[in-house]
Amino acid sequence: MYFIYPLAHLAKGIFISNQINFMSRQPKLERFNNLVKSKYQVYNSLFMTLPFHGITDTGVLLPLFDRICTRGYDSKYNPEKIVNYFFDKYQRDVSEEERYDLLFRFIQYIERQVVLFDAIEDAAYRTVNNMDGRGTLRNIKEEAEAQSKTGDLKEYLQDFKIRPVLTAHPTQFYPGAVLGIINDLSKSINNNDLEMIKNLLSQLGKTPFFKKEKPTPYDEAVSLIWYLENVFYKASSHIYNYLQQNVFKGEFFDNQVIDLGFWPGGDRDGNPFVTTEITLKVAARLRNTIIKNYYRDVRNLRRRITFNGTEAPLADIERRLYDSIFLPGDQLKISIEELTSTLTRIRNLVIDRHEGLFVEQIDDLLNKIKMFGFHFAVLDIRQDSRVHMHVMEEIVKQCAADNLGIFPENFENLSETEQIEILQNVKGKIDPSTLEDEIARKTLESIYAMREIQEHNGERSCNRYIISNNQTGLNVMHAFSMFHLTGWENPSVDIVPLFETVPDLKIAHEVMRKLYSNEAYSKHLKQRHMKQTIMLGFSDGTKDGGYLMANWSIFKAKEELTKVSREFGIKVIFFDGRGGPPARGGGKTHQFYASLGETIEDEEIQLTVQGQTISSNFGTPDSCQYNLEQLLSSGIFNGVFSKKGKAFPEEDRSTMEELAELSYKAYSDFKEHPSFLGYLERMSTLKYYAKTNIGSRPSKRGKSEKLNFSDLRAIPFVGSWSQLKQNVPGFYGVGTAIEAFEKRGDFDKVQELYQNSLFFRTLLENSMMSLTKSFFGLTAYMHDDPEFGPFWDIIHDEYERTKRLLLKVSGYSELMEEEQAGKASIQERERIVLPLLTIQQFALKKIQEMQRQENPDQAKLEMFEKMVTRSLFGNINASRNSA
Repeated sequence: MYFIYPLAHLAKGIFISNQINFMSRQPKLERFNNLVKSKYQVYNSLFMTLPFHGITDTGVLLPLFDRICTRGYDSKYNPEKIVNYFFDKYQRDVSEEERYDLLFRFIQYIERQVVLFDAIEDAAYRTVNNMDGRGTLRNIKEEAEAQSKTGDLKEYLQDFKIRPVLTAHPTQFYPGAVLGIINDLSKSINNNDLEMIKNLLSQLGKTPFFKKEKPTPYDEAVSLIWYLENVFYKASSHIYNYLQQNVFKGEFFDNQVIDLGFWPGGDRDGNPFVTTEITLKVAARLRNTIIKNYYRDVRNLRRRITFNGTEAPLADIERRLYDSIFLPGDQLKISIEELTSTLTRIRNLVIDRHEGLFVEQIDDLLNKIKMFGFHFAVLDIRQDSRVHMHVMEEIVKQCAADNLGIFPENFENLSETEQIEILQNVKGKIDPSTLEDEIARKTLESIYAMREIQEHNGERSCNRYIISNNQTGLNVMHAFSMFHLTGWENPSVDIVPLFETVPDLKIAHEVMRKLYSNEAYSKHLKQRHMKQTIMLGFSDGTKDGGYLMANWSIFKAKEELTKVSREFGIKVIFFDGRGGPPARGGGKTHQFYASLGETIEDEEIQLTVQGQTISSNFGTPDSCQYNLEQLLSSGIFNGVFSKKGKAFPEEDRSTMEELAELSYKAYSDFKEHPSFLGYLERMSTLKYYAKTNIGSRPSKRGKSEKLNFSDLRAIPFVGSWSQLKQNVPGFYGVGTAIEAFEKRGDFDKVQELYQNSLFFRTLLENSMMSLTKSFFGLTAYMHDDPEFGPFWDIIHDEYERTKRLLLKVSGYSELMEEEQAGKASIQERERIVLPLLTIQQFALKKIQEMQRQENPDQAKLEMFEKMVTRSLFGNINASRNSA
């Protein structure tokens, strides 16, 4: 009887393992339907019957409303007619107030349906996605062995690394409590724990989604540090351990491979709420969190490493880690060097005297320390070049007032070249408190904070300063000189220019040539190991130039920047500012990196990860491991397996160039249409983003009451088109560009480009995703609007044109034909939120009608505006698979 219990569990484990193996051999769409779609239907039915206030009625009526929405759009009804038809059929005898209250309850319910779907998809992730399939490290290792390239693979991994940088940009609406429920719900679904599932669904029904107050930058940081602590820590070490054990055969290798980055608390661009105090507080939180993780691991290690000669040093490490966390003050009680050397001594002892028992657990901790140090993730500092210009004016003014003699009296009247000549040689130590201007004081304080963070957490903890909206070499030298004006003679910091708009991308290589030729900046690069990081922004590029031109401009900029950097013997590292949906640089990210040729430097992959992309691609250890491996393998494929050549033959390149120019012209004309801003302001949800309290940053840059295109942030801009289910930034101009080739009989050139270029193919496949998520039946009523009808027709025509031509180029009979599981996920999510979007458009239509009245009912107007704001949440969260 003694062995029955463990053997029963062993048998159960074998059964589950065999079940997973059987499921993984099924087609991916079949796995999705069985493990996600079917389970959602079962658990959603359970959710409808839960006996807490308000949900029972909603659970009965929502399916009826859902059916009426679907049939209504099939019959060409507008949202107002659909809602009124539902009220007349099922709510005839209730007051108007009760009707609108029911719509709010529908919104609350649909939000929770999306959460339930998220949790079920997370639970099924390992089986739906083959964790040992194409693009995983196991696949890469086996491919290297088959091609006798294991030596090449090991050599490449000595330098190559990826850096996902978590940002707090507000494209994810879930509060922390809801994210916790998703996590727990996924575990319970995996364990088939029906009682716990019921309890968690009840908790979900009673947990508020709407935030009454905006989060602070520190709140945002704490939320994202949860992912570092509970997800990235496990997934990253799993990957590193796999490489060490299976590629390097147990040998240590001197490369972190995964080098995490972090923006909350350091990203000052357009965020007046990021203070020096918050920056220091976030850095301390990062340090304390990683030390807590090490402390937990050491405690677990002591349960296994219990041999003579190991107990005392392990106990000492445990005590000193504990004291570093909980004793007051910032003073660490143990250094990284002491921690590493003590663990290494223990490791050697275990190997020499104790047969290497459990040595892999020591290796695991040593690998984590190598990756995360005492900083966990690199805290980047970012500020806009226009702010730097203002700061320099204030510094020059203050220096003149204090007779410091650092700048000549006519400094501001000098040419850019003359100013750079002076800035490269400035030295001194300006006390920020002497600056009267608040922005100037805070900006200079941030540099002092970087130095303080490095002293506490190590040099890697905060060693990058990013300059947004970088347009000239002078912008970089402003930041460069500010470091030297804090008394930091040889700053251990990488200065990273960010080029975003199409015009800025075109001249980026000229800017860098001027900097590389500058004696002082060249000396700085030598101290930074002849490496220059350059950030390229997709979001603002797409907003500025349209989808094709933004991506092509970035590709060409990378080529030119690689060329000029190689000319000066500098290794350029590209940092991509990507977002969630394809319109903001997301989509099939790993395919972009696998499509680069010899003309683009690719030693590292660095990219921002934000909003729903964090929870969808990196929200669980399984999804995090899978997507980190996909990123790693895309770089490895490029560096080890691909035959390096030009990404495009000359004729294909010419086709790509012309397509980009044609789409740019079409998008620019569209953007300059007299109805463009009015349509966004009055027919979309743009102005409601500011009321959602989802992020600490203001929703637009300028303070003007009048809407200016340049003030629009990329997130609410792209998000507003998504709420309309029009997704303009993800496709507009693509159809017009391809049609120009079709009309003149050169369509075969586009087809050849599609066949020959993975880069172009990936662009079109991501555009297909944007089209798949579009639904013009929702806003078809706008066709009849006296003011905006013709503008709606322009958008709809381009949608139909692009859809037709993408199908023709690809040879598909339907969009996303070769991604049936991904398409099924999108369709299921779109089906869930269709009633929500109907309510949103109903409320927007009511607002438009009331705004035309002389004396509208203000209370009712505010109620409809609240309805629009509340309906934003579910739709954005449902779009998590956009990444």
